[in-house]
Amino acid sequence: MPSDSPIPSPRGGGSGWGHARNVVVTGYGVFTAHGHGPEALRAGVFAGRPPFAPVTRFDASRFRARHAAVYEGADAPRDQRDLLVACGRSALEMAGVDRPSALPALAGTPGSYSATNRFWRATVAGEAVDDGDLAHCMPARLVDDACDELGLGRPRIAFVDACVASTNAIVHGCQLIASGAVEAVLCAGSYLVEEEAFAKFDSGLALSTTGRVRPFSRERSGLLLGDGGAAIVLESGDAARARGATALASVAGWGMAADAHLVVRPHPEGRGLAAAVTAALRRAGVDGCQVGYVNAHGTGTVAGDAAEVIGLRAALGAGADRVPVSSTKGTTGHMLEATGAVEVIVTLLALRDGVLPPTAGLADADLDGALDHVPNEPREADVRFGLSVNSSFGGLNAAVLLERAP
Repeated sequence: MPSDSPIPSPRGGGSGWGHARNVVVTGYGVFTAHGHGPEALRAGVFAGRPPFAPVTRFDASRFRARHAAVYEGADAPRDQRDLLVACGRSALEMAGVDRPSALPALAGTPGSYSATNRFWRATVAGEAVDDGDLAHCMPARLVDDACDELGLGRPRIAFVDACVASTNAIVHGCQLIASGAVEAVLCAGSYLVEEEAFAKFDSGLALSTTGRVRPFSRERSGLLLGDGGAAIVLESGDAARARGATALASVAGWGMAADAHLVVRPHPEGRGLAAAVTAALRRAGVDGCQVGYVNAHGTGTVAGDAAEVIGLRAALGAGADRVPVSSTKGTTGHMLEATGAVEVIVTLLALRDGVLPPTAGLADADLDGALDHVPNEPREADVRFGLSVNSSFGGLNAAVLLERAP
């Protein structure tokens, strides 16, 4: 069921700009396998350029799949904490925040499995174990350390619910602002491709062995992992106006829901996703026909893509036949805990630039009720409302609806 947190009722009229507690985006930082910043997104994701290559960060020779979207530039983050700090600093600078200690932080991250691997390898070898190294790489401690470096305030909360982690961080940040608990918050997510998750997805037969991800295509055969990180400054409209900040977009609506179906497979009718989208639209007072773009979760798995198409059709109603729906995971890989935050920024850029990112590698959309998946090439479009949706193991779903700045 959709979240029933104590928040203001829907605004109505399809616009959040005049509401006293509306939530706006004033800054962001972003990183993918294409590099740092929005220009890297434009050159890679919006151009439809797949970044997948054989993995060299660790020995992948014993796995079925051998490819991932890994950034190899000289300015690559050293670890998860470095990634959160880099994205957070960019977001704060763009927003013009000069007193970060006033901002709490909410971040989705798995922590660092590299420290876990070092711990167990040392234990097996009978070597001395650095417990401090292990502690600093736990999700909550990692977020706390990054916040210390950025000078952020409290509370500091780590979300660890996999593929919806940073989306849920954004939703909870919006709830804090809308309820009047805070005036601003930094929401973030981070993931770097590492051996632990790679091995788990590979053993679960979830990874593509073709070196490509083809969401919504007849040829789809699984997902591939990718480096990713993002941070977003959210503020109340009043707070942003009071300090003269530029609102890049309004977060018009948001929703969360659970399938209550199976741990690793979505409900075949996409009920949880439909419930999350419906909650976001209802909160914004927006009809499905008013949505101009959807950034889909679209991992390239057989069951996931099919359920998502059905769920979106159920939530969007008549609007589903005309709204462009693309998955950008064919150009980023699946960034796990960072996915939602990165894709919200992709959606924001689509609204601001008037360009929709394509579904790379789409050859033949054979799904029942297939949507307009923006195949292979970017598309110019004048979009007011853009929706970003994510789903996760455990049947978790979340949706964020952005409205373009006037």
